[in-house]
Amino acid sequence: MAITVSTKELHRVVATAIVYRRGKYLLLKRSEKEKAFPGKWTVPGGGLHPDDYLHAKVDTVSGQWYFAVTNSLRREIKEETGLTVGELSYLCDLVFVRPDGVPVMVLSYFAPYKSGKVKLGDEMLVDAKWATAKEAQKFGLIAGIGEEILVVGKILAGKKIDREKEIRKLLRRSD
Repeated sequence: MAITVSTKELHRVVATAIVYRRGKYLLLKRSEKEKAFPGKWTVPGGGLHPDDYLHAKVDTVSGQWYFAVTNSLRREIKEETGLTVGELSYLCDLVFVRPDGVPVMVLSYFAPYKSGKVKLGDEMLVDAKWATAKEAQKFGLIAGIGEEILVVGKILAGKKIDREKEIRKLLRRSD
């Protein structure tokens, strides 16, 4: 399958979070109007915007901002769901090319629910559900998210795993 990339210089940076609470994971349904993965179930997240850091205090004398991605992700979670989360832990990364040719780099995290009630605040999201890892596999998830949720479940259960190998193994099984 030939994929055309509109630019070789830039990627859209997106961060997502698998939010968990009492053995369940938060799933969100994307609108049919979305550019990528219309109508699919996903997890909270969104793109990094320059405004997420340009108006913040610079962290170093050479002009660097630390935690811009995770701060942006916290903002996205709050905007999309009304929830706040605890510590964001890195899970994995992936890249895909949107139908419009824009390459996207996704940084996937997981975090415990901290507070709030789910209230969708984004018109591009049409439903929200809390589901166990097993239940989540029955939703029409974006490819790979179900596998990521299974890996988070293993991590939360205290299993020592190689995340990359485990995700790849699960992805092969789901083909």
